[in-house]
Order: sequence, then structure tokens, then C-alpha cells
Amino acid sequence: MTVEMILRVMTLGLGATLLMDGWGLLRRRLFGIAVLDYALVGRWLGHMRHGQFRHTAIGKAPAVYGEKMLGWAFHYLTGLAFAAVFVLLVGGGWLQQPTLWPALAFGAVTVAAPFLLMQPGFGMGIAASRTAHPTQARVRSLVTHLVFGAGLYLAATLMPS
Repeated sequence: MTVEMILRVMTLGLGATLLMDGWGLLRRRLFGIAVLDYALVGRWLGHMRHGQFRHTAIGKAPAVYGEKMLGWAFHYLTGLAFAAVFVLLVGGGWLQQPTLWPALAFGAVTVAAPFLLMQPGFGMGIAASRTAHPTQARVRSLVTHLVFGAGLYLAATLMPS
């Protein structure tokens, strides 16, 4: 992979993650829907150092030093990794002629990460099954990840050739 391709993939991941975060802010402002507190992601990751991968309720787990920074860094690194996997799957040619559907489909597939890893680790169960409103949580996660997919497409269309 060339340096240019690496920079394009990084731009793609950054753009898609920024759009996803913008969606979260808009959702909070317009509908009063809370966004994920990335400090909790950092807390979850911080406890992994000590062998604890699952919690009964992550919000009640002891805080870890630098959890907010760790959570936000992991969030953006995940966006970069997802963008790299996407480009590996669709091929570098997609960056020259991006199309929406592969990006949306990939965004939908990435919802497996919170459903199968993060939500169970937080104590919410698989696909938020232990929450008060699991269907609502699932739909919100899916829409957020579809926005990430749309962000992949949008970032690619805005990138100079």
C-alpha cells in the first residue's frame, strides 16, 4: 500500500467518524437522545489491562486514569481501521469512483462490533438485550453505523482525485 493510499484511507476513516459524531450531536440537539460517553469506552478498555472484559454496569465500574482520552482515541482508531478494512474489501478503485451502496452495507455490518463486543462488555447484553428498550437501542446503533457508511461515501466523493 502506497503512502498516498494510506493517507486516503485515513482521510476516509476520519471523515466517516466525524460525520458519525456530527450525527450524534445533531440527534442530541434535535431529539434529546444521549450520545455514547466515550469515557465509558476508555473505562472498559482500561479495565481490560487487568483482565476484566465484561462488567455488570460499566457506569458503576471504577474510573480509570485518562479514560476520556483513551475512549476518544479508540473511537477514531476504530474508524480508521474500519475504513482500511472497507477499502481492502472493495478495492482501491472504489476511492476513484465511490458508490453509496457498498459503503452503506459496510456501515450496517460494522454494527456487529457494538452488538457483539461493546454492549456485552458494558453489561448491556448482546445487542443491548439487557437494556430497558433493546429495540430502540438496536435501531439507534444501526442508524449510527449507517451514517458511518454514508460518511465513507461522502468522504470519498469530497477527496481530490
